[in-house]
Amino acid sequence: MDTELPARIDRLEEQLAHQSLTIDELNEVVARQADLIDALDRKIAALTSQVEELEDAAIPQPAITKPPHY
Repeated sequence: MDTELPARIDRLEEQLAHQSLTIDELNEVVARQADLIDALDRKIAALTSQVEELEDAAIPQPAITKPPHY
């Protein structure tokens, strides 16, 4: 049993090192995705504002009048 313990510890250390590397890589991916999402949110907000301005300029607003039955 004593001879198995060092091998088991080595395997656990290898797994831990692999998992730590994987976590670091995933963290980098998540950080890049968060930056991309923020940039896309800003772009969508700017485009939405431009579309609203174009809609306001292109669609004539009807005059507010009372219906004929008043």
